[in-house]
Amino acid sequence: MSKQVTIRVDEELHERLKRRARAEGTTVSALITEAAQHAVRDPRLDGATEVFRAFVAEQAGAFDKEFPEDAPSGTR
Repeated sequence: MSKQVTIRVDEELHERLKRRARAEGTTVSALITEAAQHAVRDPRLDGATEVFRAFVAEQAGAFDKEFPEDAPSGTR
């Protein structure tokens, strides 16, 4: 369940938000929600996706060797 939150922004910012929302095919509320989620994210997770992908890429050969039945098609 979501909670309603009221914020006040000046007219110029509101117009900029509306233009961006329209350009992205979304709503002002969705833009603000995304910004709020970004504001409270855990900074320890910054770059985690890249680190994980690099690890998987580096270890793929060893994994495929140990578990050939689980290797993607074409790498067996």
